[in-house]
Amino acid sequence: MDNNQQINQKTQYVIEIAIRLGFLALLVAWCLQLLYPFAGVVVWALILALATAPIYNMLNRWLGDKPSLSAALLVIVGLIVIIIPSWLFFDSFLAGINQLEASMEAGSLVVPPPSPKVADWPLFGDEIYGFWAQAASNLDDFLIRYDDQVNKMAIGLVNGVANMGGSVLQLILSTIIAGVLLATKGTADFTQRFFYKLVGSTADEFANIVTTTVQNVLRGVVGVALIQALLVGIGFLLAGVPYAGLWTLLVFVLAILQLPVLLLIIFVIIWLFSVMNPLPAVLWTIYLLLAGASDNVLKPILLGKGAAVPMVVIFLGVIGGFMLSGFIGLFTGAIIISLGYKLFIAWINKDKI
Repeated sequence: MDNNQQINQKTQYVIEIAIRLGFLALLVAWCLQLLYPFAGVVVWALILALATAPIYNMLNRWLGDKPSLSAALLVIVGLIVIIIPSWLFFDSFLAGINQLEASMEAGSLVVPPPSPKVADWPLFGDEIYGFWAQAASNLDDFLIRYDDQVNKMAIGLVNGVANMGGSVLQLILSTIIAGVLLATKGTADFTQRFFYKLVGSTADEFANIVTTTVQNVLRGVVGVALIQALLVGIGFLLAGVPYAGLWTLLVFVLAILQLPVLLLIIFVIIWLFSVMNPLPAVLWTIYLLLAGASDNVLKPILLGKGAAVPMVVIFLGVIGGFMLSGFIGLFTGAIIISLGYKLFIAWINKDKI
């Protein structure tokens, strides 16, 4: 066989490989495109399955190795935890909107006048007093004057509630799928096989990183946000803050977004000093400030507990993941950066992966 024939055979072989890879890439891209509308639900299901796996395993042992029953009970409890608070929130929100609309139509909606002490506040006391006094003296004229700003706030609020409703439905579907994955042990098998193909003998270590990171983020981000919102909400409710439920929800959202909730609490404190005597206002201020800063104590305890990587790495992944992918990025960002950190450290130490 001469050189020309060898070159032709190699060329033909390369062309065939390129065609096969091209068709394979096309098939993979097509499959991903078809599955993209369900990506959020599937990712959430995987996250919930990984996060609740310890509870499922404990329940399964307690019931005598009945995986279907254990998963069904876990799904039922999860749906109750999701549906009941969501229903109460939306019912309260709609009731508040209807009450507000009825008050505006009847002309009975009023804003209490500010205390003269507001004007003595440092920095922005005069501006706040003037703005508040305008709304208290003639609310209709105030709403007309700031019509654009009010409409934008109303539209943003409605869109936010609509998005929240979609997220609740997505979470319900994800909870059901997570139950199926737990009952069939699909998540554990898939995770182990995937990392075995990727990193070989250290597959169990990387699969454990994924599971541990998801559980840490669930505790350190969502759990901390829930505890923080609960502490602040109790203070709002007992202090008689109007629309305490709505303010508590905003606190929870800010905590999830890793933004300081003290930005919102400051406005409530201003209101407290305008309607209360100095002593109770100071006491409630101390409580709300402590509750608002509780994440500084809870987060180091819960976010990095049992983590295979430093807490600061997970925290950076949480923040960067949210900036890149929204709420789901809180989890995917922490997982990806944790895996990348382990690979980088293994490469630096020349460990065999």
